[in-house]
Amino acid sequence: MKKIAEIREEFAHASEAELTRLFAQYEMDERAGVRAVIASCHKKLEKLEKERERLETMRIYEHQYEQTGLVCGVDEAGRGPLAGPVVAGAVILPVNCEILYLNDSKQLSEKRREELYDEIREKAVACGVGIVGPERIDEINILQATYEAMREAIAALNPQPDVLLNDAVRIPGIALRQVPIIGGDAKSLSIAAASVLAKVTRDRMMREYDREMPEYGFAAHKGYGSAAHFEAIRKYGLSPIHRRSFLKKMEEL
Repeated sequence: MKKIAEIREEFAHASEAELTRLFAQYEMDERAGVRAVIASCHKKLEKLEKERERLETMRIYEHQYEQTGLVCGVDEAGRGPLAGPVVAGAVILPVNCEILYLNDSKQLSEKRREELYDEIREKAVACGVGIVGPERIDEINILQATYEAMREAIAALNPQPDVLLNDAVRIPGIALRQVPIIGGDAKSLSIAAASVLAKVTRDRMMREYDREMPEYGFAAHKGYGSAAHFEAIRKYGLSPIHRRSFLKKMEEL
């Protein structure tokens, strides 16, 4: 008879398909430790089923428009910060693509976003990123800069999509069919993927800026207006990546 530790390892390394066989194999084993292993695996499968149900609710728009061709989600990161670029992501996922735990990037931990970023890149039909820096933001304003970043992200896609699912906005200067969805990063899998792509890309850039200018603490606050960030500006002045149009009063101090 196998030891409980060995059985636990069997279940831990089994695929979903193999679990059914293991449940049948050990269903008559009355040892408390084995019953606990089986119960734990059943709970994990129940959670997995609920996660798949959640993901299916986030495919509503994708299913609605998939007959028109390739569906692309579009979202941005970095409209609100005082420093750094605004970054847009555009992602075309395969029909019925499964990326477990994909959600609005704001609802995810940094570790989870990094993991999902790699999976999105691996599984996507196409990914595009657009980046517009602080000087351009100051020149044309943050809304127009966001649109510019989105157009860049879409232009980078190969193949090009047939319909865009956008988080809340309609992008000017785009001939493609567009579907603005309010709160789209929590309602559409494609938009959620785009939000993760944009957020991780921007966060990596801010960590790089932190290595170049550690006195501002960009790695911690990512350019947002935290108390520590304002204090650093007062102490060191504005850096080359600060958005001066966002900080006119600070610049006058």
